[in-house]
Amino acid sequence: MKNHFHWFRTTWVLIAAICGSGTAWAQDGGSASITRRVGRLDFVPCSLSGGVLGHAVDAQCTTLSVAESREAPDGRRIELAIALIPAKREAVPDPVFMLAGGPGQSARDSYTHLTGAFAEVGKTHNVVLVDQRGTGKSNRLTCVGRADAGIETTEPDLDDVRRETRRCVEKLGAQADLTRYSTTDAIADLDEVREALGLTTINLVGISYGTRVAQQYAKRYPANTRTVTLDGVVPNTLVLGNEHAKNLEASLNAQLAQCTHDPRCADKLGDPRARLDALFTVLKTASPLVHFRSAMTGQMQHERLTRRHVAMVMRLYSYMPMLAGLLPLVLKEAGDGRYEPLMAMAELVGQSFQEGYSTGMQYSVMCTEDANELTVDPADAQTVLGNDLVFEAKAACEVWPHGTRPADFRAPLTGALPVLLLSGELDPVTPPRYGEEVARHLPNARHLIIKGQGHNVLPVGCVPKLLSQFIRTADAKQLDEACLKKVPKALPFVDFYGWEP
Repeated sequence: MKNHFHWFRTTWVLIAAICGSGTAWAQDGGSASITRRVGRLDFVPCSLSGGVLGHAVDAQCTTLSVAESREAPDGRRIELAIALIPAKREAVPDPVFMLAGGPGQSARDSYTHLTGAFAEVGKTHNVVLVDQRGTGKSNRLTCVGRADAGIETTEPDLDDVRRETRRCVEKLGAQADLTRYSTTDAIADLDEVREALGLTTINLVGISYGTRVAQQYAKRYPANTRTVTLDGVVPNTLVLGNEHAKNLEASLNAQLAQCTHDPRCADKLGDPRARLDALFTVLKTASPLVHFRSAMTGQMQHERLTRRHVAMVMRLYSYMPMLAGLLPLVLKEAGDGRYEPLMAMAELVGQSFQEGYSTGMQYSVMCTEDANELTVDPADAQTVLGNDLVFEAKAACEVWPHGTRPADFRAPLTGALPVLLLSGELDPVTPPRYGEEVARHLPNARHLIIKGQGHNVLPVGCVPKLLSQFIRTADAKQLDEACLKKVPKALPFVDFYGWEP
């Protein structure tokens, strides 16, 4: 168990998956020891920390007060938390705005996990991080209980979902109009931030759900957008949640098959997909009590393993092939009656998921933009995820207040904007076909698919250099992608000591 405990502590670190008034953006770019004015906002030194998963980052921070409802400008106001990461050298006039995923992640926290991805572009561009309303320190919307639990570890009780969601609505209703926390509200906030900073144009870098925000902003404010980078592309046409089960199944099958194609792995661990199916068969009639050491506290814990635990591990570990390489090994352990590694992984990713997301904001987005189009596909019932997420989302949105989706919300982004799209070949949630769909409408777009990679590829290999080159030149067509062929492929683990050479 000591080897298991040490390894899971290591994986915790791996799961992550980011002037004015006469003063130029370039001045004092590398210093966090002075106060600066940018446009009409005053920034003060601060440090960003994403918890145990992130790196401490020196920054300049401020807030901007905006109307919660732009239809009632004299009503309640909320403070948007903003951070500026100064360029290492003299900065160019158009900064990079990083838009976080989720929905529900804080941009300021997410950046601390993605500093490597912005190392190159950050030499010449300031990076601006705005916690989207409802996340981080921008009036975060969160409750304790099922409505803020992400993926539950027990079978869904839809009456309980409605009851707990109603309790969360009652709590948050005192601090927020929950109908005003959608993507449409967020892009209006972003443009207020741009204007307050005295900027003419900005470069958008969206990650996962942040790609939806970027596309909606660029569609609404094309004159204010210089370039758009989309990593893990969510097409405007996509109903979030409808294809999660299918996408995960395709990705898992491809990632688990790497073991059967590797003689060493196949010999030691067999067929991981067959083992996963066999485990689900066992869990239909039994829920073994597991005694395991917490990878977070080091204390012994006791919990019953359920299908939902396994689904959570399969889903979240598949985001990173480096971590997914462990799945064949823990499935072999489980098949031999040793459930401790699998349960420790479930606790690890479950806690990380809950801490990293504001699910109140997530519901406000989902219930406004997607819930009325969510459908239950009977064919998904036999997949790892099944239809539970759809059933629960629909039940929660029966209770959760929601706004109105703009009539053109589903229309694709079009026009001559320079756009760089990035996809991981094995992405379990935003597969490469989504990037292809978006690129079709954009004559100045380029779609790069990184072989053997999963979700969020900005930090991978030479991608940070390609990002910097694209934003500097605003020309995705001329990028030399040959360096992507050198990105190493993650291999399956055959024991708990790591990859074999």
